[in-house]
Amino acid sequence: MSKDIQISKDLINEKINLLIENLTTIQDTKGEFLLDFDGLKVDDKSWHVWNWPQGVGLYGIYKNYKITGNVRALEIVENWFTQRLAEGTPPKNVNTMAPLLTLAYLYEDTKNAQYVPYLEQWAEWVMREMPRTNENGLQHATYGPENKNQLWDDTLMMTVLPLAKIGKLLNREKYIEEAKLQFLIHIKYLMDKKTGLWYHGWTFEGNHNYAKAFWARGNCWLTIAIPEIIEILELPENDFFRIYLIQTLEAQIKALAELQAQSGLWHTLLDDGTSYVESSATAGFAYGILKAIHKGYVDKKYAAIANRAVVGLLKQIDEKGEVQNVSVGTGMGDTLDFYKNIGKTAMPYGQSLTVLCFTELLISYC
Repeated sequence: MSKDIQISKDLINEKINLLIENLTTIQDTKGEFLLDFDGLKVDDKSWHVWNWPQGVGLYGIYKNYKITGNVRALEIVENWFTQRLAEGTPPKNVNTMAPLLTLAYLYEDTKNAQYVPYLEQWAEWVMREMPRTNENGLQHATYGPENKNQLWDDTLMMTVLPLAKIGKLLNREKYIEEAKLQFLIHIKYLMDKKTGLWYHGWTFEGNHNYAKAFWARGNCWLTIAIPEIIEILELPENDFFRIYLIQTLEAQIKALAELQAQSGLWHTLLDDGTSYVESSATAGFAYGILKAIHKGYVDKKYAAIANRAVVGLLKQIDEKGEVQNVSVGTGMGDTLDFYKNIGKTAMPYGQSLTVLCFTELLISYC
């Protein structure tokens, strides 16, 4: 812990409420984050948009409701889906799939039949129409370039977790098996066996890992996704897939323990101390580590790493509830300098991932 910040349940709840208020009112009023994809305009920041930053935020807010009973959190999530579904869903891609994870949990709790067609149609799109790489991996196709034959870390969080949850919820075994396959394919091509860390991407067009970057936010998607998939699929302790995933996760956490900066944060290039420290990845790492501890997947000794990260994150939250030192959206880089030069600003996924992290921390007080 830190001498100047004493973590308490009240302090964490106070910060969660501040973060949620900021997240759910954030707007790009100047059009600074309005991206143009061949005439298709995509707002990369505002809360009212259906995309992955909001998907991660919805999941964090809904988890807050499930753990604390915060009725306001439930209202925020339900209202968001009511408004977005009324507007009409966006084009399907790896990132716009992200909100379906929360929608699946919402259906599980509310049994609102309106949600079922969306769950079914989006999952069927993944199974039948989503672009594939060699070896049948899910291609990381977004609004921008097709990213032909590319595997990215992000895909497991944004698309595979929703597919697994929908499969479990609707009793669709083919979705569950597909989710397992995608984890195995991504581990095969993205995990560095020497360090336990993950490369940002892989291309079958040349068979390489681009800059061989251990990009922090890309890595954090795995720290989150592995405990999540084990819980979603309710894998028993003797299940080979569960054992394999936990071994994969612990290898990464061991490496992270050695690379954490004095501030408690991690550098945007994990193994490069000259790169800046980055808050959103730190929140993702702390969440995944805390959840893995709470579920008994990894040893409690790793709690000290998560606690240092929480102290560091508390120092990054300003009076408006914006999380500082968050890197902007990051494509695939061919050089390590590409990652070091990515800009920083307050982005919704900074708040989203920190809400997720702090909500999981509350379990430590139970």
